[in-house]
Amino acid sequence: MFRFNSYRRNEDDVTQLIIIVFTQPFYRITSQEIHLIDATTTTTKNTTQSSRMSFLGFILTTAQLVTMTTAYKHVVFMHGILSGPESFNYFQSLVKNYHPGTPTTNINMYNNVFSVVDMWDQVNNIAESVKPILTNKTSEGTILICYSQGGLICRGLLSILDHNVDTFISLSSPQAGQFGDTQYLKYLFPNYLRDTIYKFFYTYEGQKVSVGNYWYDPHHVDLYKKTSKFLGLIDDQTTLPNPDAARWKSNFSKLKNLVLIGGPNDGVITPWQSSQFGMYDKNLTVQPYTKQPWYIKDSFGLATLDARKAIHVHTVPGVQHQHWHSNNTVFESYIKPWLS
Repeated sequence: MFRFNSYRRNEDDVTQLIIIVFTQPFYRITSQEIHLIDATTTTTKNTTQSSRMSFLGFILTTAQLVTMTTAYKHVVFMHGILSGPESFNYFQSLVKNYHPGTPTTNINMYNNVFSVVDMWDQVNNIAESVKPILTNKTSEGTILICYSQGGLICRGLLSILDHNVDTFISLSSPQAGQFGDTQYLKYLFPNYLRDTIYKFFYTYEGQKVSVGNYWYDPHHVDLYKKTSKFLGLIDDQTTLPNPDAARWKSNFSKLKNLVLIGGPNDGVITPWQSSQFGMYDKNLTVQPYTKQPWYIKDSFGLATLDARKAIHVHTVPGVQHQHWHSNNTVFESYIKPWLS
């Protein structure tokens, strides 16, 4: 007995059905099952063959319709700093409930304390793990949902890989950098304050720490450009030119949609507008991404996406940082619409 399932049929399934039609006694569809009918009840061989041909047409048409209507994009989740894949279990279940059969991958690498190591170590090793998904040009494409520091890891993936990502959803991620005395910073570096920690982060040893890789001190921009080996590099804002800048820009610009989600009650991303590529100037006034030097020069492709109206900014009040990936409103209003 062969059952039609709600998920997408692949080519092997269709081939199997064709073989069944031409090598087995005649079949008919009843409800969701295929039931056997003895071919001896058919009066002539020609009638049986004609019926089989009609049924084959039905099978091929049905397979085509199922493929068109239920071929969902692969959804990949990337967790944030000091957490792991379990932080996205709830959203992963919501995706599967909304679109049964949706292929999902919840990245299970660099969890908890291991998430504070060098960002390039994380990006390069995660890239090897998800490369078969993100570079599969025969698939329906991919949706990245990346939270907090994970959003910058996904920026790295989108830069170095010739990817198939359709939509990148950045969920409260410090895309323009971090500059604030947050609970995470105090936990990791209790002996430093916001205005002095650059003395460590902007050193060789400091650049071995993930937070140091995207720490942006607006009072020491020249030093940032000299020492930043991750965020400065993918933004193409380092003192020494990045020989891969053009290729990385081309890869990032392939995105069809960039969804930036953040809010004023986040409490961790500082300034919170960094989740929308905004950042402090030297007077600690937040400037939007359209006034940032890397946007004006279109250094890594953000202006290219903006010109295509591919950037979608959502400001969501009332959500604290640790609740973004468990908030139903966030999922229903700002993530679910991109899954169809």
